[in-house]
Amino acid sequence: MNVPKEKLANHFSREKLADHFIGACLGAFIGDSLGMGVEGWPAWAIEREYGLLSDMVPGRFPPGHYTDDTEMMISLLESLVAEERLDPGAVAARFLANFHPERGYGGRIYGIMDRLANGASWDQVGTDSFGNGSAMRVAPIGIMFYDDLDQLKEAAVVQASITHRHPEALAGAVIQAGAVALAVRAGLEGRGLDSESFITDLADLSRNLDSVSAARLLDLINIEPGPIPDLILQLRDLYLCDVRAIEAVPPAVGSFLLTDSFASAVTLAVNLGGDTDTIGCMAGAIAGARYGQKDFPASWVEPLENGQLGRDFLISLCQTAAVLKVEARFEMEL
Repeated sequence: MNVPKEKLANHFSREKLADHFIGACLGAFIGDSLGMGVEGWPAWAIEREYGLLSDMVPGRFPPGHYTDDTEMMISLLESLVAEERLDPGAVAARFLANFHPERGYGGRIYGIMDRLANGASWDQVGTDSFGNGSAMRVAPIGIMFYDDLDQLKEAAVVQASITHRHPEALAGAVIQAGAVALAVRAGLEGRGLDSESFITDLADLSRNLDSVSAARLLDLINIEPGPIPDLILQLRDLYLCDVRAIEAVPPAVGSFLLTDSFASAVTLAVNLGGDTDTIGCMAGAIAGARYGQKDFPASWVEPLENGQLGRDFLISLCQTAAVLKVEARFEMEL
């Protein structure tokens, strides 16, 4: 399932990688922020209030602000760049350093952060949560290991297990990271995607972690293409779109595969209702990885919060990650 060196040799310009790396991580930020305004709303309530929501609206924060999804993603990427590898202890330390409870974290995270603050090891603080928190933040694993799915799988599981130990959460993190990786590959190669193969590859990648999650993902193959309102109905028939990984990761993948642009993927994701910030975040990461940042509507980029760990910081971090990836590739080929 890994890509031969010779096939990717011409894809390693810093600028090209940076475009898709920024696409994945800034795309996650955008999806998170767009969904933030209607987090927890059922799909019918979003439709009644907005028709089809496609503008940044206020929620727990002003328009354009991110939630725990993006905060943890930034922490993971910071650690990967600083350490130039996945060091779960360093990742856990960044999670703690950047922890702002007002961002909307799930209930179990508070105990995890308390245990870390009191000196517990990263591998002693996680719980048996089946939530989607392990998947919402995993885009940096998808970009940094996009050319090696074996390493990607191992890294996705390790970062997930800092907080989430349930098989569904581990499988969800692997599926989401794998989706980002496959989307990066397609973007770099400038080719289309076969949706059924994409889904099947992700199911195969995750099956030994949780066969039910893999089977639920395969249900996406049966969805009929159509306009966004029809896709919302079909996806909602299959998935609850709530905080459980098995109910949130597949519709995020589907939102990408069933549309043909970054904007339409994220719009579909946040209009599904339920855990809209997280499903939007995950769909935005996959679609951004495929299309790159050039496809982002300016009306979604400009309002993004831009403080110390905001938009420009994340863009710069992705650019550094692309440089590190290029350098690592050249070292490997020497």
